[in-house]
Amino acid sequence: MPVARANPTLSTTLRQQVYERLRGAIEQGSLRAGTRLPPSREHAAALGVSRNTVLWAVQRLQAEGYVEARVGDGTYVSQAAGGATRTQQLVAPPRGLSRRGQLIADTAARWNPPVAMARAFRMGAPEVDTFPYAVWDRLARQAGPGQRAARAQYLDPAGDPQLREAVAQWLWASRGIRCDAGQVVVCSGSQQAIDLIARLLLDVDDEVLVEDPGYPGIRAALLGHGVRARPMAMDGEGACIAEATERWPGAHMAVVTPTHQYPTGVRMGLARRQALLQWARTHDAWVVEDDYDGEFQYGAQRVPALCSLPGSERVLYVGTFSKTLHPGLRLGFIVAPPALVQPFAMARAITDRHAPGDAQAVLAQFIAEGHLLRHLRQMRELYQARQQALRDALADASDGALQLAASDRGMHLLLERAPGSDDETLCRQAQAAGVMLAPLSRYAMESERRGWLFGYAGFGVVEVTAAARIVGQLARRLPRT
Repeated sequence: MPVARANPTLSTTLRQQVYERLRGAIEQGSLRAGTRLPPSREHAAALGVSRNTVLWAVQRLQAEGYVEARVGDGTYVSQAAGGATRTQQLVAPPRGLSRRGQLIADTAARWNPPVAMARAFRMGAPEVDTFPYAVWDRLARQAGPGQRAARAQYLDPAGDPQLREAVAQWLWASRGIRCDAGQVVVCSGSQQAIDLIARLLLDVDDEVLVEDPGYPGIRAALLGHGVRARPMAMDGEGACIAEATERWPGAHMAVVTPTHQYPTGVRMGLARRQALLQWARTHDAWVVEDDYDGEFQYGAQRVPALCSLPGSERVLYVGTFSKTLHPGLRLGFIVAPPALVQPFAMARAITDRHAPGDAQAVLAQFIAEGHLLRHLRQMRELYQARQQALRDALADASDGALQLAASDRGMHLLLERAPGSDDETLCRQAQAAGVMLAPLSRYAMESERRGWLFGYAGFGVVEVTAAARIVGQLARRLPRT
């Protein structure tokens, strides 16, 4: 008998071991089509197991079509199983990725989003420990049987109507954006939004202006569709629109983070915003506004979104609840011109049909009852306190070598170094010591700007202080610039 004895020390059950070894012997050709299996008693004795163990394994193989029982004659390896095995041995291995698939796979070399638990000073991590989970759970429990049944059905791929209405009202109150609920398309965060935009509005080899330094996830989404990402340099007023459009006159789109540029933290000035909108109108191009943390402005006066300005008809606004609430929610949205809403909804349907009904319904109620407003007020106060704790701890631990300037917006701070300098060594040393410190060079395309990025929003004062102490001590060894 070609099947080895079962091993009682393995974690899998004995009957599972017998089944897997019999199936493997059939698939590998050791037990060919038409081969008669030994009687169950003899088989059990040979394998050192009970007869019931063998019977269970054989019955499962029979149910899957690997063996067939002949009344009064025994059990045989089926012709279908043997035939399939011989065919598989002759067929060439499956072909590799398509060209499009290879483009998507290649993005791993440019963008590899972390999956480990967030710790200081990881970028983009919001506070999640103090999220009002009890409120959320209470809202979820309020749904009656009829509402639960309705949410369990296939839903509108554009999103829950109540959530779309709540988002539209929220955008007018918070970001100055006048839009109809019918212009809101719910998606799974800003990353899916960028992917949908690239699929629907761009063709292979189209050129898109992106910020440099800028968010690698945006470039990854574009490159995955065969789009050419063209760098726009950054200065104190934001993206250098005039220089970029002159250098890349064939560009069809620009993707920007005007409220709080990622990762430099610059706010795009009004003149640049108007120039960008004028370029879009003149060249029949699109502007994508990624307002990833626009809700976190700490001054008395908050700057409205680019999409709120006159002449912004060619702006697609991308928002996400990953920063305002938490990334596990996997909900975001696009505000699109009315003519594009149906195509975007169908693209969403093709991708993953629609967002979960329960989450959408609870979020709509969460916004409508004022819980989002209260949560954001608390987070703004909390984040300001954590920013100050970071600045104080880092300056103290480094003996003044690392001085972070205060910011009235955002969830991270940038400490810039001399252009072209080494910003990788300190980050590697910090990583070895358990601190997630990102170099500015990681976000650059052509830019020579260098520095270190400190995400502080998602980490308590104790953790921020401890991480700052580690980085500060390491920085004492660095040459001052």
